[in-house]
Amino acid sequence: MNRRVFLLLEKHFQEFRENNYTGITAFPTSEDMMEWEAEIEGLQDSMWQGLIFELTIDFTPEYNFVPPVVKFRTIPFHPNVDPYTGQPCIDFLDNPEKWNTSYTLSSILLTLQVMLSNPGLEQPVNLEAAQMLIENESVYRTLLQRLFHKSCESKDDGQELPKDSQKLSRPIKTISFYEYHKTWSGIATSKASEFYKTPCPSSIKQE
Repeated sequence: MNRRVFLLLEKHFQEFRENNYTGITAFPTSEDMMEWEAEIEGLQDSMWQGLIFELTIDFTPEYNFVPPVVKFRTIPFHPNVDPYTGQPCIDFLDNPEKWNTSYTLSSILLTLQVMLSNPGLEQPVNLEAAQMLIENESVYRTLLQRLFHKSCESKDDGQELPKDSQKLSRPIKTISFYEYHKTWSGIATSKASEFYKTPCPSSIKQE
């Protein structure tokens, strides 16, 4: 166990609980506090309101000199979330040079909540989501709802729930990019080009 990181994350966790942020929950899933799970709900009065997405946050012994690895387990159809890996496109998470040691667990989660509800369309990692949001917001809204409810579907496997109430969470499965495309194709009035089925073209990756 890395005592420095453990004490730092323990402090971050205490600060997070004291603030009781609306629409955000988070808790460690490992004894050394290096692995976390979180749930984020879209901000009120946004098209994401009422939609709750599950994430994992993995810290390393180098934290807080480097950012943690954050991934959506419930991958949203979102311009700024990689549809394959579930990683959000946030500069200080992607680029260690833009990371600041003053950032905390709360900083990360609040930034993710704002990003979720306010997509950036200048350099999207999910081009198809960005294209749909720009061209037909009503279809985009419909797709969000369908994909969210689809991702939350699960079969009752009869397993016992964990005794620790903090770790109770809705069963969630990952929705792949191809399921996004299949669902959209069923409701959209036009089809996506092959270009927009490529999430990270070289034209975007290059600076």
